[in-house]
Amino acid sequence: MPQSGVETGALLAYAPKLLLASIATLVLAGCQDGKAAADGAPPAAVSVATLLSKPVQEWDEFNGRVSAVDSVEVRPRISGYVQRVAFKEGDEVHKGDLLFVIDPRPYRAALDSATARLEHARATAVLAQTQDQRAKALFQAKATSSEEAETRQAEYAQSHADLRAAEAAVATAKLNVEFSEVRAPIDGRVSRAMLTAGNLAVADQTLLTSVVSQDPVYVYFDPDEQSYLHYQTQARQGQGRATSSPVRVGLANEQGFPHLGTVDFLDNKIDSATGTIHMRAVLANADHVFTPGMYAHVQLAGAGSANAFLIDDKAVLTDQDRKYVYVLGPGDKAMRKEVKLGRMSNGLRVIESGLSANDNVIIDGLQRIFYPGAPVKPTMVPMEVEVATAPAGGSGKTATVAK
Repeated sequence: MPQSGVETGALLAYAPKLLLASIATLVLAGCQDGKAAADGAPPAAVSVATLLSKPVQEWDEFNGRVSAVDSVEVRPRISGYVQRVAFKEGDEVHKGDLLFVIDPRPYRAALDSATARLEHARATAVLAQTQDQRAKALFQAKATSSEEAETRQAEYAQSHADLRAAEAAVATAKLNVEFSEVRAPIDGRVSRAMLTAGNLAVADQTLLTSVVSQDPVYVYFDPDEQSYLHYQTQARQGQGRATSSPVRVGLANEQGFPHLGTVDFLDNKIDSATGTIHMRAVLANADHVFTPGMYAHVQLAGAGSANAFLIDDKAVLTDQDRKYVYVLGPGDKAMRKEVKLGRMSNGLRVIESGLSANDNVIIDGLQRIFYPGAPVKPTMVPMEVEVATAPAGGSGKTATVAK
């Protein structure tokens, strides 16, 4: 029987609602089937480790720069033309090694002239002394006037002063001849030659090269004001001095902090612009691993050791801005617990809150856990991770397990 236009329109208007209801029914059925399939799946095999509780040493982490203990800009003490460059650029040099030769001929000639003037002054002084002694004898015999005796005495004193001036001129000329050979002022590594043979070097102005010492080295870093106040409190409580605290250093290409040193300098004021204070550590560098100017990660010993909970860092999961782990619950089910993370300690993560001492943490097989409360098949493993030092970078604070 044919339908009326009104009935046809009503059916068309109802069709979208019918379609949406059908889709919702299918999605609900699919979810129920998936949940049922998950419930029927065998328990996920996971590795479980007992939460560690050990004393840890806190380390504060900063960024630093390597600097040479001694750094010298080599400049000539006399003016002249460079005659020879006597070193290989970039080599290790020792104090006293020859670096440059400035043409010494004018200074040797000046030395010869000063020597001749010295000999003349000596002869003049001898003659003046003889005449002074003769004048004194004649004056006592009343054979000459007092004026003549006084004149001879003054001439002797003047000749003696001229003699001392000539001796000083000779000493200066010898120094200038010596300064024509520019030598390394310290042990260290020499830079490139700024002037080559034939160029004019001006006394006390021209930079010839530079030398920086290699062993030991300094590492400068800038703790914030809060950390500085903490170190000062420790010092007042008799837990050591801020300028004798141990430090650990790692370079940009190194994992961890393999180099050990000691703080030997603390500045006398806090920079009001940055809120930091300059500190310096000194480290041995016998193998020349450190080069001045290098970037370095620095760890400074903070508070004393205290008990802390430690877990394998790979057990930590992230849900937006929240951190959580799975622990083994009753009936071998994975239970979610939100945690607050602390620093790293020899490859283990310090947990500041969220776990209790008897928790067994799931550290492997986490990808097989699809929802909290999922059944698991646990295998107990140790939590220990053999890592020598904490990795570079991170939250700004690390710790080590106290032995």
